Amino acid sequence: MIPAATLFDPLPIQAVGARLRAARFPAAPDVPYRGVCVLLNGQTEFIEKYFEVIDELRGRGFAVATMDWRGQGGSARLLADDSRKSFVGDFREYEEDLDTLMNWIVTPMRAGGAKPIALAHSMGAHNLLRYLLKKPGSFEACVLSAPMIGISFRGQREFLVRAITALQVWRGRRSNWVWGMEARDPHRMTFSTQMVTSDPQRFARTQMLLQEQPDLRLAGATWGWLAAAIASMDWLKAKGRPESIATPLLVVGAGKDRICITPQTRALAKRMPQADYLEIAEAGHEIMMERAPFRAQFWAAFDDFTKNRAPA
Repeated sequence: MIPAATLFDPLPIQAVGARLRAARFPAAPDVPYRGVCVLLNGQTEFIEKYFEVIDELRGRGFAVATMDWRGQGGSARLLADDSRKSFVGDFREYEEDLDTLMNWIVTPMRAGGAKPIALAHSMGAHNLLRYLLKKPGSFEACVLSAPMIGISFRGQREFLVRAITALQVWRGRRSNWVWGMEARDPHRMTFSTQMVTSDPQRFARTQMLLQEQPDLRLAGATWGWLAAAIASMDWLKAKGRPESIATPLLVVGAGKDRICITPQTRALAKRMPQADYLEIAEAGHEIMMERAPFRAQFWAAFDDFTKNRAPA
């Protein structure tokens, strides 16, 4: 199998309000074909970071479609003053991104009209849940890695963060950094200061990619992004919404997540009628970028979940 890093040929696609960078990869030719997997990364992430995961999916018989969300990776940035800022006006814009990927990339890849499956991480998993509510039946099954159901406010009280965020938005500071976020520039990050993985090799690999392609990096959230994220999490958790998601789901929580709040993930999974839940006790937030024993648990659960939903 030719590696994803060698095959990578970015595809520009135009969503409403933003030009996106997408990519598609064929399944490995020496294994039975199982259909299309839509791979959705998290906030601040980018396609190249997932080459290992893409090849693991291809080796399981899946063709892979993926993209960078608007405002990050190789997709159009939304603020002119600093490309490291994470910004979005409303999470409905991300639904437009996924709709564009589905229409322009995924639909032409589908053989015989078979529904795709999805593998989504963090903010990507959050956006996927929104999409399942708006467009039920779009996917045969979905696997969610550390989904963004609730986010950590790093020891600050939630009511205070909500109040300050609302005040900053009211004062017209949507495009300003959330306090402390500029210091999270990946070029300043070390393994000891990062909060997402216990694997130094995979962390170093991501850092190397960002050193080689500095324009791919994001440092952190603006008040506008944070306000939109809080509103979207509230919307998703509202009474009746999780209960109406009928797509079969595997929700994987990280026991040592310092970015998303795992108990909230666990609670939401219980509200979704077709959701199975697995918690990897020692894993950090980026489960697919973790050490081999934790990744092995993840992939074993993925294989067991998908064997009857995307058979060879």
